[in-house]
Amino acid sequence: MAVSKYSSNKYDDENPKKSEPLIPGLPDEIAELCLLHLPYPYQSLVRSVSCSWHRAITDPAFLVCKRSLSLSLPYLFVLGFHKSTGRIQWQSLDPRSGRWFKLPSMPCANSVYPPGFACTSIPHQGKLYVLGGMRSDMETCMQTTIVYTASTNQWSTVSPMTTPRSFFAAGNVNGKIMAVGGSGAEADYNDSITSVECYDPDKDTWRPVAKMRTGLARYDSAVVGNKMYVTEGWTWPFLFSPRGGVYDVESDTWRGIQDGMKEGWTGVSVVLGETLFVVSEHGDCPMKVYVPDRDAWQYVGGDKFPREAMQRPFAVSGVEGKIYVVSSGLNVAIGRVYRGLKGEFLAEWQVAAAPKAFHDLSPCSCQVLYA
Repeated sequence: MAVSKYSSNKYDDENPKKSEPLIPGLPDEIAELCLLHLPYPYQSLVRSVSCSWHRAITDPAFLVCKRSLSLSLPYLFVLGFHKSTGRIQWQSLDPRSGRWFKLPSMPCANSVYPPGFACTSIPHQGKLYVLGGMRSDMETCMQTTIVYTASTNQWSTVSPMTTPRSFFAAGNVNGKIMAVGGSGAEADYNDSITSVECYDPDKDTWRPVAKMRTGLARYDSAVVGNKMYVTEGWTWPFLFSPRGGVYDVESDTWRGIQDGMKEGWTGVSVVLGETLFVVSEHGDCPMKVYVPDRDAWQYVGGDKFPREAMQRPFAVSGVEGKIYVVSSGLNVAIGRVYRGLKGEFLAEWQVAAAPKAFHDLSPCSCQVLYA
């Protein structure tokens, strides 16, 4: 099976170079298969080899065929920032080889406060979304929507949010991007907003949805099935009873989070399948799993989290039974989660040490994309 042909439009007739073979001496069908097996990080390099290679790799049919053949693999994308200067940098890690690749610069204001961004993704489309944020020079919130597309290794700006916001929650619910709460136009940490909006990537439009019952101070969030959970319960120790809400996309309504869930939500969350985990941000950073039937959390067995190699702050993501925890310096702990003989959750960990050049980078977000 090969990519569909790239020679059926007017541009082909006007550009005789279009008929050049992809790889001299090979039928195009075979050459296309060779390009399909090219790992994601090298696709940006081979686009400069020839016009025919550039057209082949950037054609939408190329990505469709790559997905249909299950050749797209998960890569970890990390937003880091320099502690001293605040300068931001996106890096991509190939978990199989341990190699890092720097992404092009993100199109945004030069003076930003990186933790103010909210990031989410549509993994199997290879798209990463960076929303809102705060300008550090003017201390005002932004409403931009910036998208990275792995198949082209390029950033683009699309329709902005209707409300400027920073320090807010974002999530992918059934292919729609949710932006929830946060600080408003004046970036007042004590004046959280309750507005919520939803982005449709196909239509490139934002629309308001049901508001939260109350604004929250800071956020962790998780999408499980058709529901988005938002909480401020990750701070430890609690100085007050944590608050939170659950958004049901089908009914467009909010309700409160169950007591057991919000009180035990003591870390950064990650979802595997429809199971919610938390890597605690206190003590030795144990990992917990939420049990809905009991409205309770229980500790995950197996290996102890590699706390000695992982310094806070953490950013976390997961896919295909693996959890990726990125720490200060961009070291990555990769946890394989599996079931024991009694059905209990167990984990085994390995650490992918980052290059020494990353020692002064702190993670803001990490997302897994298929590319």
